[in-house]
Amino acid sequence: MTILTTPAERFQNLPNFDFAPNYLQVPAAKHGDLAMHYVDEGPKHAPVVLMLHGEPSWSFAWRDVIRAVRTAGFRAIAPDHIGFGRSDKLASRSDYSYQQFIDWMDYFVTSLDLHNVTLACQDWGGPIGLSTLARHPERFSAVVTANTLLPNNQPPPLGVSDWPGEIVANWINTVANANDLPVADIVAGVCATPLSADIKAAYDAPFPGPEFKAAVLAFPALIPISHTMPGSAENRAVWELLERWQKPFVTAFSDGDPSTAAWADVFRARVPGARNDLHRTIANAGHFVQEEQGDALADVILAATRQGHCQ
Repeated sequence: MTILTTPAERFQNLPNFDFAPNYLQVPAAKHGDLAMHYVDEGPKHAPVVLMLHGEPSWSFAWRDVIRAVRTAGFRAIAPDHIGFGRSDKLASRSDYSYQQFIDWMDYFVTSLDLHNVTLACQDWGGPIGLSTLARHPERFSAVVTANTLLPNNQPPPLGVSDWPGEIVANWINTVANANDLPVADIVAGVCATPLSADIKAAYDAPFPGPEFKAAVLAFPALIPISHTMPGSAENRAVWELLERWQKPFVTAFSDGDPSTAAWADVFRARVPGARNDLHRTIANAGHFVQEEQGDALADVILAATRQGHCQ
């Protein structure tokens, strides 16, 4: 089985991303241990903000939030999913599954023995992080969702009447027939403002060639758009937990991401802990809200962290 590691020199001199790398060995049944990279900044015994990225980004996207969390005196942890960022990459799409990504994050959270955690999740970070929360609710004190979703394909309707919607369906179909993807251009294409050349280079850094992008190519096909797909039943179980969740649950969706916009109302309507005044629509941002408006997102995350820590 082929395990690929992005050369370290690809990550030199990234803009505003000078954090020391950390690695945890996580198990993969057919592959042995894989190196999972994470940023870990701030006091080790402080409340934790766990920042989970999505497709096709990596922990670099959270750099402004990491700094704000660290400055506020909390512990900022931002892992790269296997197949992304500095983490090891498996060479075949079939090496990845919905369940495997959740199991890896479960292993990460329990191996680091994280407690008093605020989950901050965007894009695929939502399903993966919320599934981990459902397994270990005692470890989490608050949640901030940003431009993410949790489809369960079960009536009554979630409130997203045309799920998966044209944008999501087109994305799934496009990637299904692709052998390569222009990662930085994809990120830039759903931002509200242009990205500089050095920022785009940072998003391309983990992927020296198409052979490193199996996880990027696999993720869209794993979105459970029907009730028979892997992940759909699991998400229903997560929703059962969320519909009893009383701790702070906050939405911080941007004003420029039509692919996820409706899900902010879904979370606010269905999660008891979402009955708070911390929700915010973040202006002047597209899908990658932490990239374009990291300071604004950090303000919401810090407010939720403080409220969760006080309960």
